[in-house]
Amino acid sequence: MRDPRHVAVAGVSGYTGLELARILLRHPAVEKPVFYLRDTSGAKCLGELFPQFRSWGEAPVRPLSVEAIVKSDAGTAFLATPHEASAEIAPALVAAGLRVVDLSGAFRFRSGDTFSSWYKLPAPPAALLEQAVYGLPELYADALPQAKLVANPGCYATSVILALRPLAEAGWIAAGRGVICDCKSGATGAGKEPRHDLHFAEVDENFRAYGLFTHRHTPEILEHTGLANSQVIFSTHLLPLARGILSTNYVWLEKPRQAAEVEALYRQFYAGRPMVRIWPVGELPELQHVAHTNFCDVGFALDAPGERLIVVSCLDNLGKGASGQAVQNFNHMLGLEETTGLQ
Repeated sequence: MRDPRHVAVAGVSGYTGLELARILLRHPAVEKPVFYLRDTSGAKCLGELFPQFRSWGEAPVRPLSVEAIVKSDAGTAFLATPHEASAEIAPALVAAGLRVVDLSGAFRFRSGDTFSSWYKLPAPPAALLEQAVYGLPELYADALPQAKLVANPGCYATSVILALRPLAEAGWIAAGRGVICDCKSGATGAGKEPRHDLHFAEVDENFRAYGLFTHRHTPEILEHTGLANSQVIFSTHLLPLARGILSTNYVWLEKPRQAAEVEALYRQFYAGRPMVRIWPVGELPELQHVAHTNFCDVGFALDAPGERLIVVSCLDNLGKGASGQAVQNFNHMLGLEETTGLQ
């Protein structure tokens, strides 16, 4: 019987993998974490590759292979790997009895056609797509304890879904008016692969839009808010900073509301969900409030007639937008308090 507290991490060399290592090595319930990389450069422990982990205790590094993870005593595997790698690795790990938390986009959709259309890659096995649980604990916590495969949400998608789902579920969004989701992210959201457009000189003192009408997080937003593609304009921008996402969501309401009603709706929806912090009327969250945390902060402004609502959500794209949320899902899978190791 595999112990889910024994953890394997595949793909630790990227930004999300490093953040995941930082959290797991300090997590009180994690035992025997082992880190797998395609190129270990001869290193035997994480501190040899990344000096920030020196003196953090034992953190063994192994060459990445499915066979090595399956033969280990790991009960849980985190995949901080590219989409196509996760699609290849996850089925074998699940079949071997491991529980898998995948940080890629490979298993975020029930439909393989949706994945292939947006990611331009072959679809993962249909059986696993049906089995995977979308790992947004504020919405699907009840499904996580029994999950064998958890698909960690996208960072932008998390910020937008948490901002809009209470309104959509309550039926407060005006039909036919549309929603604008205007989002900005730090450069770590683009990954660690060397690219000309991510060089320091290209990002510093600059601000630009990208991925308009083509961003891969779009279908997640549609699926988990219940909004139609024709209702949503989703725009993404690159900020000249390392980490953080701020999403400004513009909504027309189906009838006039009072600010107190809006605040009450959000507080009731996220009651008992400690990783979402609702700001009082008249106050708006900022990136500095969520950096290096696993919180998503939500605030809003309502116009005087009560018909136009702007919802601002902030999170750390490496925390609640990726690795922190993966550990939050792991905590639910093990029956732990969801904040364990995250505060």
